[in-house]
Amino acid sequence: MAIEYLKRGKSDADRAEDDAKTRAVVEATLKDIETRGDAAVRELSEKFDNYSPASFRLSQDEIDDLMAQLSDRELADIKFAQEQVMNFARAQRASMTDIEVETLPGVILGHKNIPVQSVGCYVPGGKFPMVASAHMSVATASVAGVPRIIACTPPFQGKPNPAVIAAMHLGGAHEIYVMGGIQAIGAMALGTETIDPVHMLVGPGNAFVAEAKRQLFGRVGIDLFAGPTETMVIADETVDAEICATDLLGQAEHGYNSPAVLVTNSRKLAEETLSEIDRLLGILPTADTARVSWQDYGEVILCDSYDEMLQVADEIASEHVQVMTDRDDWFLENMTCYGALFLGPRTNVSNGDKVIGTNHTLPTKKAGRYTGGLWVGKFLKTHSYQKILTDEAATLIGEYGSRLCLLEGFVGHAEQCNVRVRRYGGINVPYGAPAPYRDAAE
Repeated sequence: MAIEYLKRGKSDADRAEDDAKTRAVVEATLKDIETRGDAAVRELSEKFDNYSPASFRLSQDEIDDLMAQLSDRELADIKFAQEQVMNFARAQRASMTDIEVETLPGVILGHKNIPVQSVGCYVPGGKFPMVASAHMSVATASVAGVPRIIACTPPFQGKPNPAVIAAMHLGGAHEIYVMGGIQAIGAMALGTETIDPVHMLVGPGNAFVAEAKRQLFGRVGIDLFAGPTETMVIADETVDAEICATDLLGQAEHGYNSPAVLVTNSRKLAEETLSEIDRLLGILPTADTARVSWQDYGEVILCDSYDEMLQVADEIASEHVQVMTDRDDWFLENMTCYGALFLGPRTNVSNGDKVIGTNHTLPTKKAGRYTGGLWVGKFLKTHSYQKILTDEAATLIGEYGSRLCLLEGFVGHAEQCNVRVRRYGGINVPYGAPAPYRDAAE
């Protein structure tokens, strides 16, 4: 095999060093929020966002005033996008059924899908107001039936962004706070004097937001590790350099550390895409950001075959994977590690980010190897239950349970079974002894 890098990004060692610095900042900040609550949150908001309102929580009047700043067309567009996301979420929810089965005569096992009882949704918005992220988290949680949904977003240019607030409100948020970064994540998870803590955190964000969620995992649930945007384009000569370069830079503009990778079996396409990226960076209004991401995290990988392209793609496990080849469905059938696939040149990552209906909160940093993205099922907990309806079933299961508990040395466990065998089966099992085998008892 001959996998050749025509362009590499930062080394793994350099990326690990960046992660270590982020980790230390987040740890100290969360400790401060836990110790000082609202005071720490306000200081952080003043420092990073230059924002210190009388209350970080928006009142209904404030929400109404912000929504009134949007045109009818803007509101209609938000509602259209939200309906696409909710339609798909409803279909996903309908696929998750409660079950109850009789596995032996008189033995009933089942499970129920129960919504998480409180969720904190983070909607990024410091650099770009991420209206669509409100659909992905707030609206999807609403479809799942979460009874308390709180949403946080940073101020945009010093004040709440009307479109983001409208999307949060229309999506079903019960409490809306204008705060961002580590202070928002910490306040929602740890609680303050004015904010009750939640059971789960969801939503994408920058490296600091992702690290805060990682450190808080266990104390609260999280959806997944959704850090800086990643994109991969898998392409052959069925497409041209313009579309490849556009799709790479379209995601690189998210931030200064957004990996963008081209995987191709065409040297011609690879070289032309590199040239086209240089051309587009000369005219892209967000080039100041995209150029840094491309310089530090952009990669072009040339492979000999489609099998090699598949191997590289699964190893990188990118968040977004745009597939434009003569065998798109082959990649759909064979790829195993990714956030979401975008198949064919007619679609693109922006469709998934903004409007088409699939969720755009997706795994990053190779987390696609073990989890998919945010979806309605993430807001549901599947809880099992059991019941035994007959004396005969209680005796049968109790006999097996008694012997298996003592096989492991758990006498107290065995007695939980034995007392049922004695009571419902009329079999005299001495305390701490295994229940007899049926044929021996008979």
